[in-house]
Amino acid sequence: MQPTVQTGTGAHRAVQNATAIALAVTAGHFINDAYGAMLTPLTPALQSKYGISIAAVTLLGSIYSLTSSVFQPLLGIVGERIDRRYAAALGPLLTGIGLTMMGFVPWFGGLILLIAVAGFGSGFFHPAGAAYVAQNSPPDKRGLWASIFSAGGTAGMSLGPVFAGVGLTHLPWFALIGVVVAAFTFAVTPSGVQKAKRVGLAEYVGIFRGPLVWLWGMAVLRSLASSGYNAMLPFILIGKGFHQKEVGITLAVYAVASAVGGILGGRYSDRFGRTPVLRAAILSTIPFFAALILSSPADWWFYPLTFAVGAAVNASIPVGVVTAQEYAPNHVAIASSIMMGFSWGVAGVLVFLVGALADVTTPTTAALASLALLIPSALIAYRLPEPQKVKFGG
Repeated sequence: MQPTVQTGTGAHRAVQNATAIALAVTAGHFINDAYGAMLTPLTPALQSKYGISIAAVTLLGSIYSLTSSVFQPLLGIVGERIDRRYAAALGPLLTGIGLTMMGFVPWFGGLILLIAVAGFGSGFFHPAGAAYVAQNSPPDKRGLWASIFSAGGTAGMSLGPVFAGVGLTHLPWFALIGVVVAAFTFAVTPSGVQKAKRVGLAEYVGIFRGPLVWLWGMAVLRSLASSGYNAMLPFILIGKGFHQKEVGITLAVYAVASAVGGILGGRYSDRFGRTPVLRAAILSTIPFFAALILSSPADWWFYPLTFAVGAAVNASIPVGVVTAQEYAPNHVAIASSIMMGFSWGVAGVLVFLVGALADVTTPTTAALASLALLIPSALIAYRLPEPQKVKFGG
């Protein structure tokens, strides 16, 4: 009986270690995305500080998305060649230092450079964090574990507007949180590199094919609809006579709802399948999202509707990540970077066009135009095959 006891003890310890690793990188996801979420609510203040247009200030978000997300597949490839422990721990720290210093740059070009550097920290973190979660999660609970990791990020997004509420000059104090989280993550996560065959750019293109391409396209359209709304929200509400307080509350409610929706979506996908949840989450959102854009905090239903829309449209995010990992089980870091980086990043870069449309029309019109992209996103979701639940490579 003694060997059985040892085996049971070892298994219990393995579960504890896996849980600690997942909690550590989820904490990193939380603070990393909290830093990233400070940018949008501060765009009116930055516009005033530098005397620039809506299109120019939304360019800042595009730059951040370019370095944090569009480049993320390349950073994922780099991450397979180095100890991902460093990316998971130091990535959010770099993001925090960069974005908390936004109020201390004397010229707009310098601000663009600072935000670009901060984006690289986020870009290194996401594939590393997602890979730690994927490789430590039980196969029958991948959706749940991925959704909890995703919820850490979206919950952090709800804190970002709170940070932003202190104003540009007081932001550096929040960089200290990133220092603590980085130290905790580095202490808990084990050293590790990709054990499966490493890939270069040519082989990466081979991974990025078939249903993974369609999944990416679905995610780009969904993300552009959501980020277009978030980018226009401060200008919509301020144009209606509201203030930074209402903007911050709305973004916080939307982010909290996103976290809740992501957990529910991940859990339901474990029970009912990945693609049914993807389809339902996107298609059911469209009419309610339109009603939300045309509403305001003066309406009693505004905040409940904000919560419902945020939960529904973002329920598909962790499900999409797990789907990509199961389409490419031997390269979970790269698959994660495609969904958590490349798709969000392309959408983030394109949101500059939403700002340009707002300059020639109105922010409300631009937000509604972004929303229309959920229609082709839902249609693409209906052509995706259900992935197989297989063992992930190292």
